[in-house]
Amino acid sequence: MPYCDQSSNGIRIFYRRCGHGSTKVLLIIGLAGTHDSWGPQIKGLTGAVEPNDEEEAPTETVGGESNTLGEEVREGDGIEVCCFDNRGVGRSSVPTEKSDYTTTIMAEDALALLDHLGWKNAHVFGHSMGAMIACKLAAMAPDRICSLALLNVTGGGFECFPKIDLQMLSLAFRFLRAKTPEQRAMVDLETHYTKEYLDECVGSCTRRDILYQDYVKAISSSGMQSNYGFEGQLNACWTHNMTSKELETIRSSGFLVTIIHGRDDIIAQLDHARRLAKKLQPVARMVELHGAHLVSHERPEEVNLALMELIKASKSKLEPEEWSHLAESESGCLVLKIQPPLNNRNKDGANSLIMYKLLGKLHLSFLYFFGAFSRDMNTSEILSK
Repeated sequence: MPYCDQSSNGIRIFYRRCGHGSTKVLLIIGLAGTHDSWGPQIKGLTGAVEPNDEEEAPTETVGGESNTLGEEVREGDGIEVCCFDNRGVGRSSVPTEKSDYTTTIMAEDALALLDHLGWKNAHVFGHSMGAMIACKLAAMAPDRICSLALLNVTGGGFECFPKIDLQMLSLAFRFLRAKTPEQRAMVDLETHYTKEYLDECVGSCTRRDILYQDYVKAISSSGMQSNYGFEGQLNACWTHNMTSKELETIRSSGFLVTIIHGRDDIIAQLDHARRLAKKLQPVARMVELHGAHLVSHERPEEVNLALMELIKASKSKLEPEEWSHLAESESGCLVLKIQPPLNNRNKDGANSLIMYKLLGKLHLSFLYFFGAFSRDMNTSEILSK
């Protein structure tokens, strides 16, 4: 099995490579996800359904680019994708200390993987927590980035928590008390997809029925994520923060950015993604699609098209202003023309921001109490048996 060994700290990162070609794409998955969660994108970008299990000699790629686009890329020079399990999940190492999990540390894991593969640079696409890690990687080593795609991204701290309503309270309670793959699968489906998508009929079954079986099988084969891994990755989300200097590094480094988000995402709130897109102007393009947190699965064709357009635009050295204002008809996606943020805020705006932050802290306090209470209940039940 292919592993990247971090000689500095003993961490082993499990990875898989799919497809062949000089255009390199690194995929970074989110909280509790494993490498195979990128299935629709791997197939869409490379045409491959099986990984390249054999260990190939690392090859240096200049610019992470091939000379052709679209179908010609896949059929000719091609695209090679690498996906991996973050520390704390799947077949990668699971450190036991929360301090070993931050988006900066996990970005260093991704950078070590690029070195291990012999990739001088690559297109880096991240989902959810993986998008946070991708942001840190882009700020840490901008010369290694050909382009950056952030799917269902959000900020750190209170921004990484969902909006509180009755539906979310119910899901949070069921998630924390899920002890079997079947229980976990039911919760995951409702957080990952829209109800309309799950209720769609596919033959004699609904998508919910089909996906439920797939989720149970996947969770059973990889095992439930350990508490060390889950709490560590949650700590990485909670402590994540992009400084003004890091955002400026991304803006000024010359690569293009696409932010893709599902309008019905109940996990990563859309407003946070829009704010990040504003902060990354003029290099960022905001693409909104009908879908939930796993819009990459719910709308794979649209997502893959947006990703291919990003690769194509990077190859053609498109100017940032042209990229962020592409016409909607070019992709079939809802592309928002986002105005850059104002440097100065008026008094009312400042007061609103203060109130927003206070509500956010209250929001977090409630979630922390609720999570701790639910976990204490689980512990008490176990001890009483």
